[in-house]
Amino acid sequence: MGALGGALLGVVIAIGGSAALFFGANWLFDLAASRWRIFLATSGALIGAAIGAAVRGNWAVTEPGLLLFWVLASGPMWLAALVGAAIGGALGLLASLLGTPSNERRNRLSERGRLVTFLGPALAFVALGLVIPLMRSIYLSLLDSRAAEWVGLANYGEILTNSKSLDLSDWAEIFTSRLFYAALAFVAVGVLIGMAAGRRRGRRMEPMPGSIGPIAIGLFVLSFAVFTTLRGTIINNLWWVVVVTVLSTGLGLAAAVLADRTRWESIAKSLIFLPMAISFVGAGIIWRFMYIARPPQKPQTGFLNAVWVGLGSLRPRTTGAWVAVAILAAVTAVAVLFCAFGVRQRQPAIAIGSAVTAIPLLWLIYRFVGPGLGGSVPGPNGEPIAGTILFLQEAPFNNVWLMVVLIWIQTGFAMVILSAAIKAVPADLLEAAKVDGATEQQTFWNVTIPTIIPTITVVATTLIVLVMKVYDIVKVMTSGNFGTQVIANEMWQRAFTELNFGLGSALAVVLFLAVVPAMAFNIRRMQQADA
Repeated sequence: MGALGGALLGVVIAIGGSAALFFGANWLFDLAASRWRIFLATSGALIGAAIGAAVRGNWAVTEPGLLLFWVLASGPMWLAALVGAAIGGALGLLASLLGTPSNERRNRLSERGRLVTFLGPALAFVALGLVIPLMRSIYLSLLDSRAAEWVGLANYGEILTNSKSLDLSDWAEIFTSRLFYAALAFVAVGVLIGMAAGRRRGRRMEPMPGSIGPIAIGLFVLSFAVFTTLRGTIINNLWWVVVVTVLSTGLGLAAAVLADRTRWESIAKSLIFLPMAISFVGAGIIWRFMYIARPPQKPQTGFLNAVWVGLGSLRPRTTGAWVAVAILAAVTAVAVLFCAFGVRQRQPAIAIGSAVTAIPLLWLIYRFVGPGLGGSVPGPNGEPIAGTILFLQEAPFNNVWLMVVLIWIQTGFAMVILSAAIKAVPADLLEAAKVDGATEQQTFWNVTIPTIIPTITVVATTLIVLVMKVYDIVKVMTSGNFGTQVIANEMWQRAFTELNFGLGSALAVVLFLAVVPAMAFNIRRMQQADA
């Protein structure tokens, strides 16, 4: 039997044994309590038979004079098992003669035995699948690349001092990047809106969606300013955690709210949840074809580059460009009308959202009228040549295009969980808010959101744990090249490609330690909720 067959047989035996213990627990321990001597003798015989059969052939006893040891060492299998059963049964019977347990002791034995029976298999699987490998990984992380000599914490020092893992040398450029200035602008807008709203109510600043939204966007853009300036595997992992967690949770919440109580709710949610049925490897392959860029002289097969090059064929002041400008102008006019409506109705969220939507539309109109838009550059004779975008090769934003894949998958997960939480909000609270004169927006931000905060926290921490271990998408799409390396992929390359088991194990331990705080926080929240 090969290794695979042996592993499958072991799994079958483990599952069957666990099921037998599970279903036979009550009968087994009732028997132990009521038939004490029979139970000890029988169990001792069975254990002795197993030991006798297992140790056969492991000793070098060839002298027939030592009959017992000779039987166990060189005798037939059935004889070794029989001798072991006799010895074990005799010892079990001898133990039963020491005294019959009282009823109280029998009940205590039965309760403890059931506890061991139910928890034992689970704890054994946890020990074999998690605890023992973790201890071995910690041990290997303290050895050299061939796991032969003790090097202490040298592997961890290599992770923290290697520029490929953590490079902070360009930190000063954070404060000179355009993203940093854009972040400051968003934060300033949010602060000004909050101060204006607070002045009307006699406060220094009023926290409200119209002010919190721009500030949150500013902080998010600030994270991009930090992560696009700094370099390294650890920085990439942190970037994944921030972007994927924030966008997946935010988009899932938006989808849950927009789809709630609509006519086509089930269809919309099914379409958004559908990517969850695709494996990370399959999703990576799908999006790799979306991003692919062929040479300029060949037709583009990647969807995004095909659209980009197609837009480039719309030269400024041509019929196609004017049609695009007309469509964009109509959409921009609608956005401006919504902005004016929000100002008149004193709805800052509508006004700000419409204004933010109109800004990129105005930029598109300028590009179509002026220098042009799309993947096209003038050739030597003035003819247009396709200019493709290397989504997966151009650092540092190629990391963002990889993150889009995981956001696409996990938005459905966040939507389903948060939609269930929104539907579980007590109707009495919503009705009371409406009776007090609260609008739909005020009800959502002041009643619904505070009620589902625990669920949002659970979703966010679950996504953090998932994102910290991201491996498949990076492996399939870039294999960690072009500045997209993450801890899990580097751990695999160090341990199983370069055979540097010490550094690979250290990376595995670092990844485990990074996940532990989020898991501990999640477990703590669950315990508090149960209490």
